[in-house]
Amino acid sequence: MIRFESDYTQGAVREIIDALVKTNMEMTPGYGKDEYCLSAERKIKAALENDEVDVHFLVGGTQTNLTFIASAIKPYQGVICADSGHINVHECGSIEACGTKLLQIPSADGKITAREIYRIVSDHIEDVNREHAVQPGMVYISFPTENGTLYSKNELKDIYYVCRKFGLILYIDGARLGYGLASEENDLQMKDLPYLCDAFYIGGTKVGALFGEALVIVNDSCKKDFRYMEKQKGAMLAKGRLLGLQFDALFTDGLYLDISRHAVELAIRIRDAFTRRGIKLFYDSPTNQQFPILTKDQVDTLSKDFAFSPWCKFGNDFVVRFCTSWATDENDVDVLIKAIESL
Repeated sequence: MIRFESDYTQGAVREIIDALVKTNMEMTPGYGKDEYCLSAERKIKAALENDEVDVHFLVGGTQTNLTFIASAIKPYQGVICADSGHINVHECGSIEACGTKLLQIPSADGKITAREIYRIVSDHIEDVNREHAVQPGMVYISFPTENGTLYSKNELKDIYYVCRKFGLILYIDGARLGYGLASEENDLQMKDLPYLCDAFYIGGTKVGALFGEALVIVNDSCKKDFRYMEKQKGAMLAKGRLLGLQFDALFTDGLYLDISRHAVELAIRIRDAFTRRGIKLFYDSPTNQQFPILTKDQVDTLSKDFAFSPWCKFGNDFVVRFCTSWATDENDVDVLIKAIESL
């Protein structure tokens, strides 16, 4: 069975494994105060060309989202997000379980617009009974989205403009950030991000690390006492150097973007194979996730040799997801393409 159902089925890049083995018996301070976390922080700031941001290393995406959102907005405020947003559909209600309401915007492709955000906030302000309703306090978006789609630089500028106009925090979930930045259709650079949002995280779990995310806080008002919330939410790792080592490796000699490009290039080959076969894609994704629309017979045929994820029904057909990663083998993609051509 060749697996394409997710981008976190394998361990970590060799550089990380080697670093973990080499330093295994070293004794270092805990909780992210070690030399490897400090080195990784310096390298991330260098990649961003910004020394003013704060960098925190957390264990996983759900912990990062939950912890930052809890720390950044008031208890009576809510988070605007796409109805397909990860915090809404794939984190077991963690945000709302902690008392923060999600203010969903229906989205066909996983993206939301500045105009939609403006409307939600304006409607709240103009509501004479607004004090009885949840106040919008943050906008959450993903880059790439859950559907593999991308925001352009101008779209992010427009969204951030609206957020600043109304005093909302703009937070970007970067679980697959590398795969978005590596796309040929992307017009952003990593160094642009601190000027387009208040906080974002650099995904490691899905992009070459064993586990871990690097949260970058830009807005000074969100920086103070963040580590208290990190500890309270169970997101602070005692053996923090295990996180620092990984990001130190990922941000050495351009490794993070190099392995991301590998995944995207193979995903585009898969996309093109489906297109040549006359099979349509449900989303226009230029990243490492592809969503073909297959008949039941096609699903059954491919399922014999390949693992992939069911996504949704589309009439009598099925939308499924094929996902590549930093570790995807080119030979496996060749085998899949031959199978697609034989459908």
